[in-house]
Amino acid sequence: MNESFWQILTTVGMVMGVCVIIALIGLLALVRSIRRLRIPPSADFFTTMRYIPLPLVILLDLLDFGLDIFSAPIIWIVLDRMGLPNLRNKATIEALIPFTNVIPTFTVSWFAARLLNLGDSYWPDEGYWAEPGRQPQRALPRRGPTIIDMDDRRR
Repeated sequence: MNESFWQILTTVGMVMGVCVIIALIGLLALVRSIRRLRIPPSADFFTTMRYIPLPLVILLDLLDFGLDIFSAPIIWIVLDRMGLPNLRNKATIEALIPFTNVIPTFTVSWFAARLLNLGDSYWPDEGYWAEPGRQPQRALPRRGPTIIDMDDRRR
């Protein structure tokens, strides 16, 4: 009984260690592409979730699984360096709650944001964020003011 307990504990520890290594390598690989995303600072949690790629949320869940509550400072620093302050606070709070590491919270949130149409959607042609279900309004191009100078007479 005692030997099987240590064997299970060792196996779980090795799985958690592998998850941490995969998450850190994957996050290092994604840093450049995530920094190039243009997410407005006013975007809420689900809007940001609709915009970021799936591998990022999977790697955050792997890091949370591997380190449990000790992943909070690492997640804070990583998301701050990637320019995702909209996710930073929620990820840190979720990482601080003990024993929630087996639930892939961010992966579930990513799918919920896309399947349930939560958050604002981005209209790349118009270049602005719109409410879900609202059609984009097309604005006419702006013209500069027409200046007529009556004092400029030729003599």
